[in-house]
Amino acid sequence: MVKLIGAVLILFSASMVGWQIGRYYASRPVQLRALLVGLQMLETEIVYGLTPLQRALHKVGNRLPEEIGRMFQTASDSLRDERAPSVEEALRLAIETHWSQTALRKQERDVLISLGQVLGSSDRTDQEKHLRLAVTHLRGLEEEARAEQSRYEKMYKSLGFLCGLLVVILMF
Repeated sequence: MVKLIGAVLILFSASMVGWQIGRYYASRPVQLRALLVGLQMLETEIVYGLTPLQRALHKVGNRLPEEIGRMFQTASDSLRDERAPSVEEALRLAIETHWSQTALRKQERDVLISLGQVLGSSDRTDQEKHLRLAVTHLRGLEEEARAEQSRYEKMYKSLGFLCGLLVVILMF
């Protein structure tokens, strides 16, 4: 009886590890899409709404899912409280603070950091061009993430279960 309970626990644990890794592959495209939408909303606020950058970041952060929205909120708060002397520093601080809570990778981080270098330090048309360039780059990364999701998500879920099954079989 104890062996059976142990076998079920091992099988369940290994399956959950596979599901967690699979969930990472599933959440990356969703978060990338939210980041894309956020940058497009930021472009709209800056270019067409003529909203100051600190308020635009705050507005966008309120409308996005929590994982991505917190980065925009933290950048806005840093600018408002003058903890960061520039938009680049505010965005870098926000990324350092919240990046580990997302499923995003270094490539997306690099795009945001390079975007932060021009936001707030140039005119509206230049900011619009850089925002559109960042959106274009992130769209390519989103397509990559969707391809990885379709390739690896199901594999890791199955692999977790099968590894657990292998351990159970080796135990008996």
